Amino acid sequence: MERILSNQNSRVKSWTKLATRKGRQENRTYLLDGWHLVQEAIKASAKFHAVMATPEQMEAHLADVPHGVPAFEISAEVAKHIAGTNTPQGIFAEISLPEKSFEPSYVFDGMWLLLDQIQDPGNVGTLIRTADAAGFKGVVLGEGTADAFSPKVVRAMQGSQFHLEVLQGDLSHWVDSLATNGLPVYGSELNPAAQPFQDIMPTEKFALILGNEGQGMQSQLAEKTSANLYIPLAGQAESLNVAVAGGILMFHLALGN
Repeated sequence: MERILSNQNSRVKSWTKLATRKGRQENRTYLLDGWHLVQEAIKASAKFHAVMATPEQMEAHLADVPHGVPAFEISAEVAKHIAGTNTPQGIFAEISLPEKSFEPSYVFDGMWLLLDQIQDPGNVGTLIRTADAAGFKGVVLGEGTADAFSPKVVRAMQGSQFHLEVLQGDLSHWVDSLATNGLPVYGSELNPAAQPFQDIMPTEKFALILGNEGQGMQSQLAEKTSANLYIPLAGQAESLNVAVAGGILMFHLALGN
């Protein structure tokens, strides 16, 4: 097993580039940080390119790494450099980006979350994780939404990318296709024309659009929906964080909670 002790090592430089969208697209891979995420990837039979770990983490987990995956023992300083944080968990994996083409005109069932220009990585990751928890079939990230495989989104997803479809797509095309196939498409808005979310009965097939943290949904999408929903607020706050609002709407529409 190769030991890597320097941040100037060529492999370390390659792994750190995966923190950027350009690096991920060039290599068609991304990084997992922490044993929980590595374990989820193993369960999902993801394609591994490498596992990197400090001596303690390597001793604890090497036996569980799929046979034939290159393993590299790294120093604590290298682990910090790769993670970009001062408190990494000490074990990483480089795995392939999903290679999927998904045509929404073939979608006739399931619950789908559409993210319209949501820019905060923490919000995006939390929404994907919440969609997973609520039993959604997939999440579609529209143009302007944070990259699902950036380090902050990956940490916030907590492995949910292995449990449902995480896709990029033209949301206008998705809305048109889903509506044609008989799925109601709900938006989320704060305006007098929107309906209280409690008015909508739960169902097993629908799409929910959540919009940008500051601007909300694009108007051209809001005009296409079956209904736009709002969450009545009892206190004096003007609005909810999009991840919190998304969680309320997803669980109500999916389960009636």
